[in-house]
Amino acid sequence: MKIFLFPSPTAEKRLTAIVDRGLSFRKKDVTAVTRILEDVQKNGDTAVIKYARQFDAPKMSISAMKATPEEITLAGKKIDRKFTRAMNRAIAQITEFHQKQLPNSWMHTERPGTFLGQLVHPVERTGVYVPGAKGGNTPLVSSVLMGAIPAKIAGVNQVIMVTPSRKDGSVDPHLLVAAKKVGVDEVYKVGSAWAIAALAYGTNTIPKVDVIVGPGNIYVTLAKKLVAGTAGIDMIAGPSEILVIADDTARADCIAADMLSQAEHDVLSSAILVTSSRGLADGVAAAVEKQLSSLSREEIARESINRFGAILVVPSLEDAVDLANRIAPEHLELQIDNPFEWVGRLRNAGAIFVGNFTPEPVGDYIAGPNHVLPTSGTARFSSALSVDHFIKKTSLVHYSEEAFRREAGDIIQLAETEGLTAHANSVRMRLKK
Repeated sequence: MKIFLFPSPTAEKRLTAIVDRGLSFRKKDVTAVTRILEDVQKNGDTAVIKYARQFDAPKMSISAMKATPEEITLAGKKIDRKFTRAMNRAIAQITEFHQKQLPNSWMHTERPGTFLGQLVHPVERTGVYVPGAKGGNTPLVSSVLMGAIPAKIAGVNQVIMVTPSRKDGSVDPHLLVAAKKVGVDEVYKVGSAWAIAALAYGTNTIPKVDVIVGPGNIYVTLAKKLVAGTAGIDMIAGPSEILVIADDTARADCIAADMLSQAEHDVLSSAILVTSSRGLADGVAAAVEKQLSSLSREEIARESINRFGAILVVPSLEDAVDLANRIAPEHLELQIDNPFEWVGRLRNAGAIFVGNFTPEPVGDYIAGPNHVLPTSGTARFSSALSVDHFIKKTSLVHYSEEAFRREAGDIIQLAETEGLTAHANSVRMRLKK
């Protein structure tokens, strides 16, 4: 793994390559996804099944798209107690965290004759996308929990889950059990851009939703980007990324493992270490190389590290913090002495993991905060998936006649300044006895 002294021209060049890898889409991918969306919008279930048969399950049928109660019951008999125990702990802790996010409606009458407020309502129906991996044989259970739990806490009436099926048309039982446990109302065995299209536009089988959340591959991400406005979405997520700020109190082998935990996601994933210790930098570089050979996804992780990994040696921790705020990473680990002294200086990050015993996977699965996080520098202006993504806020306004007359002249002045005479007349009419 390459080590760079920062600041330097070579370090800047490497950082530019990492930052610019983010949310750009090839023209051919945009064209392909647009064609899929239009096909599903026009042809509904027929188009969805066509793509499902082509890419996932050759014998999938419209009638088999929806997981049945019998399938879900059978799934419960196929999982072991260790999984159930771990899942239940994750659900409890994710639920507890997200319950604290629930906002309330409010009203006030501070100005005489006025009644102002904000009403908070959940959306009626949401779609949770759960990615498939290795032909549907790697159940991403955490994506079920992170998408459905905040939706249910928000009060969403109907939660729909879509996920690619396995080749035989089934869904991994762990996903079905998790979906039932967190209150998912319906599960459909379809994925990719055609699943997003079905959620956005609705078909005879899959209902149209108000909000679509959940991570996915480039086709899923592009589809969400293109249907945004037809349905609400959580975010446009790019490849996974981690930035570790560490000093010489940290363990090189642990840092290497944390960096590789993100590098193994995708060849476009990014793993960066920023440290003031050259000795630690050398140790982490050696540990990364040693650990790579033992990974089941070695090829992916190695390409990710070679293309978008970096170890930056900076003059001080102050410089490390400044650099982190500039990059605005998805995951930011603080493996330094007295880490809480530095938390307040970190303004731009999807999630911050504090201390040597808080590796990023703690947040992926069980800590409580949501693991659907802004990437590619978008943590400068966006936040993790939360209860807020499933609610809408409606303003409430009431004026008495006295309050109206008190402010009417100013309203007329502002409307006429903007050249909107009908606006001004709407007020002026009510001033006449």
